[in-house]
Amino acid sequence: MSDQIKITFPDGASREFLRGVSGFEIAKSIAISLAKSALAIRVNGELHDLSYLFEADAKIEIITPKSGVHTLKDALEIIRHDAAHIMAEAVKELFPETQVTIGPAIENGFYYDFARKEPFVLEDLEKIENKMREITKRDEKLVREVWKRDEAVKFFNSIGEKYKAEIIASIPANEDISLYRQGQFIDLCRGPHAPSTSHVKHFKLMKLAGAYWRGDSKNEMLQRIYGTAWESEESLKNYLHVLVEAEKRDHRKIGRALDLFHIQEEATGSVFWHPKGWIIYREIEKYLRQKLEKNGYVEVKTPQLVDRILWEKSGHWEKFRENMFVAESEERLLAIKPMNCPCHVQIFNQDLKSYRQLPLRMAEFGSCHRNESSGSLHGIMRVRAFTQDDAHIFCEEHQINSETISFCELLKEVYRDFGFEKIDVKFSTRPEKRAGSDDTWDKAEAALAEAVKKAGLTYEINPGEGAFYGPKLEFHLTDAIGRTWQCGTLQVDFILPERLDASYVAQDGSRKRPVMLHRAIIGTFERFIGILIENCAGKFPLWLAPVQMVVATITNDSDQYARQVLEKLKSHGFRAEADLDSQKISYKIREHSLKKIPYILAVGKKESESGSISVRKFGEENQYSMSLEEFILLVRKRLDDKK
Repeated sequence: MSDQIKITFPDGASREFLRGVSGFEIAKSIAISLAKSALAIRVNGELHDLSYLFEADAKIEIITPKSGVHTLKDALEIIRHDAAHIMAEAVKELFPETQVTIGPAIENGFYYDFARKEPFVLEDLEKIENKMREITKRDEKLVREVWKRDEAVKFFNSIGEKYKAEIIASIPANEDISLYRQGQFIDLCRGPHAPSTSHVKHFKLMKLAGAYWRGDSKNEMLQRIYGTAWESEESLKNYLHVLVEAEKRDHRKIGRALDLFHIQEEATGSVFWHPKGWIIYREIEKYLRQKLEKNGYVEVKTPQLVDRILWEKSGHWEKFRENMFVAESEERLLAIKPMNCPCHVQIFNQDLKSYRQLPLRMAEFGSCHRNESSGSLHGIMRVRAFTQDDAHIFCEEHQINSETISFCELLKEVYRDFGFEKIDVKFSTRPEKRAGSDDTWDKAEAALAEAVKKAGLTYEINPGEGAFYGPKLEFHLTDAIGRTWQCGTLQVDFILPERLDASYVAQDGSRKRPVMLHRAIIGTFERFIGILIENCAGKFPLWLAPVQMVVATITNDSDQYARQVLEKLKSHGFRAEADLDSQKISYKIREHSLKKIPYILAVGKKESESGSISVRKFGEENQYSMSLEEFILLVRKRLDDKK
């Protein structure tokens, strides 16, 4: 056996090294600066510590905080995971009686759950954060150790860490245990980690929360500390700025301030739409309905309560039962529908379709219910009762590409009209819990991959996140402060038509199963409206604003003229109101600006005599005079352009 092995780098170049070389030594051979900044190494697609020893040829990628977008994600995962360990070490040094449990990296940060009789207080976060900075300055090495399971259980029990011992005891006895040691602290972890604590520089502890041990409400309550960690000070500052902006834009606060909706305990997870909020809802529905009609969809309406027999046939009863609300009637068990797809197949099945009738695009603004846990509910963003802009396209297999392209064009057009330009696509592959054979999934994933390619979209693989009946595309929008929101979806389904016995007559006279494309653009009305509120901070585009303009009198001598202006505006279909109160015009402007009314039209003696209006646009200090006819043309153009 040769002592030399070949290491291939991302650019295709390769070099030979002695067998047994470490990842750190490879990085150092390229540049000392690279070795100093390196966090980990990807070997044949898998992440490892830099201490990894190479015994065979391999393709590698060295992970640093300054890597490209692809590897930056890996770098942040490692930094945040390291930060969780460092926080646990800091807590143990400050509060030795505390037991550590679980501490993962999460999106934008990390957390650790602790068992401690005395509750943490906000003042403790500063102490812990300072201790963490002390630990990072110590430059403690993170060293992986492999133990036998029973030895690890015995050790953690001996130091009073019963939770950690319980986790390890649940691992099969024949498996070795991966532990990481840093200074005097040792923790269960599969890794990988950076070489030392000094690589975690830019972090902040954020908040305290409660969490049940292992997520089970029957278990004891633990104390969770959340933090955030980034690769640079600039990224940390940007993230904290986004949080401040997000707080200002919270849809729940704006919803109350603008009198759009409310939620109360007596209808947990359901929305009480107020008149102004319902205007926004109906405008979105009207807009989408026009788009559907233009793009060849037929609209249907299906029942709310459906016998469990249908859900059993479709597979939802097995896969989704815990999320369904059920009711009994005349010894029959019914479910309130959590989705529309099985019902749409029932309409398709009512008569035998010909290939000439395909593709059949069937849409429904379907009212659905899902039994989400109360702890996961969040304003109108996460609810139990919601309406989807749902549709199912029944088509032949060769039509998947053309239908995908058409749908993606429609989706991009809709998002542009709502002010979203940046769209990221994720390709979600087969989940562990799924229906259908691997052959069927291979076929569905290949079909969707080809369709995405034909549609000219780039995407990121999202492994294991597909629906239980098919792979899907997820469309993520970027809002005004840089946050992303998953809204639209497109799923390729060969399974449901089979389970529910859907068929059509093919061109050769044979019976075939249609392919079913599940698709949504905005997702759910409730969540999408919440996203819109936060994206525009309550300053809706003119076409969506519940009140588009207010005619405000400067003096009460102009009341009659104001009424005439109001009637003219309403006759053109504008959502207009009049403010004939005796308050000063400066007060009226301030009050209506707080309500984010797009236009305030001030009218006084001068305007009454000249037949004009004084226009103030929301967000602008200046006002300008124009005729009512000019204003109507201006507004009509903005509405036509969806501005």
